[in-house]
Amino acid sequence: MRDLLFKSLTSEDKKRKIIASSEIVDNQGVRSTIHRHFVYIVKEIKEAGTKRPLPYLYVLKERNSLKKIEKFFCRIKGSVYVVSKGRLFLILYMHSLKIYLSAIPQDVLEN
Repeated sequence: MRDLLFKSLTSEDKKRKIIASSEIVDNQGVRSTIHRHFVYIVKEIKEAGTKRPLPYLYVLKERNSLKKIEKFFCRIKGSVYVVSKGRLFLILYMHSLKIYLSAIPQDVLEN
């Protein structure tokens, strides 16, 4: 069994785009749930001395053999300068990935 959900939201007035997807897969007694999320925001820079935010990386991995689950989470934040038509823009972005693995109970598999 595979369930997919995909969202794409664009806001022209706020110059922001959000893309998100979720996937649930049952395979060989393991249910995997994967969530992906990507956001970017575009800001025009008027002053030349504006500093970029520092990049950011966060990773978390958790394993519980008693409950038969594994979790993984990763978040990345960063920024890029872009010049378009002589104007300077700062693009801020954030990407996150969440993976959850769990054993499917045997009584559910037999039905």
